[in-house]
Amino acid sequence: MFKTNVCDRCDANMLIEQIQQSFFNYQVNFDLEDCDRILRVKCITGTIQSALLIDFLKNLGFDAEVLPDEIPFAGRSSIDTITL
Repeated sequence: MFKTNVCDRCDANMLIEQIQQSFFNYQVNFDLEDCDRILRVKCITGTIQSALLIDFLKNLGFDAEVLPDEIPFAGRSSIDTITL
């Protein structure tokens, strides 16, 4: 998952199209309702090349950064997390 500065649905749709044309094995979608305007990426074959994708978005005028994979769990403290 990536935090982005994409605010507009038209921009998100354009980026989805551009990403899927350039990274043909990626499945992507945006959650613009989330405060981080999340870009979710799944690679059908292999691994996600985060640095290349971030540079690709930057060349199109958008910022992105990798979000850590942390899942909160019920424990003694509300800040307990499991890092994947």
